[in-house]
Amino acid sequence: MTCLVVGDALLPEIFLPKQLQTLKNLKMKKNESILEDTMVAEAPMMQVALSDAQGSISAKASSDETIRPFQFHASQADLDDLRRRVLATRWPEKENDPTQGVPLETVKALAKYWATEYDWRKVEARLNSYPNFITNIDGIDIHFIYVRSKHQNALPIIISHGWPGSPIEQLKIIGPLTDPTAYGGNAEDAFDVVIPSMPGYGFSGKPTTTGWNPNRIASAYVTLMKRLGYEKFFAQGGDWGAMVTDLIAVQSPDNVMGIATNFPIGVPPEIEKAAFAGQPAPSDLSAEEKRVYNEISSFTSDFSLQILFTKHPQTLLGASDSPIGLATIFLDHDQPSLAMISRVFVDGKSEGLTRDDVLDNITLAWLTNTAVSGFRIYWENKADFFAPQGVKVPVVVSAFPDEVIHVPRHWVEKAYPNMVYYKKHNKGGHFAAWEQPELIVGDLREGFKSLR
Repeated sequence: MTCLVVGDALLPEIFLPKQLQTLKNLKMKKNESILEDTMVAEAPMMQVALSDAQGSISAKASSDETIRPFQFHASQADLDDLRRRVLATRWPEKENDPTQGVPLETVKALAKYWATEYDWRKVEARLNSYPNFITNIDGIDIHFIYVRSKHQNALPIIISHGWPGSPIEQLKIIGPLTDPTAYGGNAEDAFDVVIPSMPGYGFSGKPTTTGWNPNRIASAYVTLMKRLGYEKFFAQGGDWGAMVTDLIAVQSPDNVMGIATNFPIGVPPEIEKAAFAGQPAPSDLSAEEKRVYNEISSFTSDFSLQILFTKHPQTLLGASDSPIGLATIFLDHDQPSLAMISRVFVDGKSEGLTRDDVLDNITLAWLTNTAVSGFRIYWENKADFFAPQGVKVPVVVSAFPDEVIHVPRHWVEKAYPNMVYYKKHNKGGHFAAWEQPELIVGDLREGFKSLR
């Protein structure tokens, strides 16, 4: 087998850039793609260690199309430093009113568990059990998990996270999607799953110039899927991943067989504009429509952190120096999620997320020092966040009761004129694949069934 030296690793011929494979008359069909052996048990890996307390990744960036296998191993020194910092936290006094932000009681309970019981090595081993890769697209390294199904007719899907997120949020759905027969499904439900880390998040590179907005990320993800040998594929996302998914469909409708979203973007532009301007709700709105209008109108007060991100993300650089500062910011994403996390840490209740779930995601951002680089997508985005993007491909919509905004179905139908599936669930919130993986998997199976 021909091998190529990348860094200190010898890579088999399947990892050669596409152009070199073309010279060797290798066809870019799905079953003969540049990553022929990406089953979990067969994937070769190159260990990439954290070399300093900042959490910088030692893999070398590449300007070509090389796909480099990747594993992550945090140094024990970094983990010890994290614990030391958590234990050394200087606490403020308790809040005077519950509306003042993340409750001190919740953060103290999180800190205690983080410093005394939490074990990063568990999720690290889980991450490394999947085939991980890095490739350079548009001048930046993009990390992605890529798991191919054992079932012959599996179809590809790219799944996009948002903030504060990472591929950790999607780990629970990899097995059911790639190996449906082991999770109560049928072989014809199978997908090949691609889960990238957004630029500035986790193991992906951090942009050193401006311009990495959702449009550019969507373009990079289309390039990624084509580089993997897929000319036709599905896409799914939530939060920023929902906007990226919509834009993938808008940019490349001939490549996208269909998309799925658990954060439907479908508020009429004139409604969004009036609500953000603080104007009174139009008198002809229904009760359901007025609820959404009020949710948008209160966005600047209810989501004050996100508003700060749009203006001065660098101001929160303290999150790179204080793990408790980072955790507090992450917990303040939205009120329903915060309430759930408080019940988990303070009351010990069993919810959609566990204590480890929450800390896995926070710890990843800490170890990779991607707090501030993750905030910047809010500053980069100049498009309307809730208004339709112009999606024409088939769309699958999952609606959850604890979402941050509740777009009426008839607005969603107008935003996605080719909506083929809609399911309103009775439990779950903003981080649906993380909180309610079985519901998301069910929607993907049923929603895309007619499109296979």
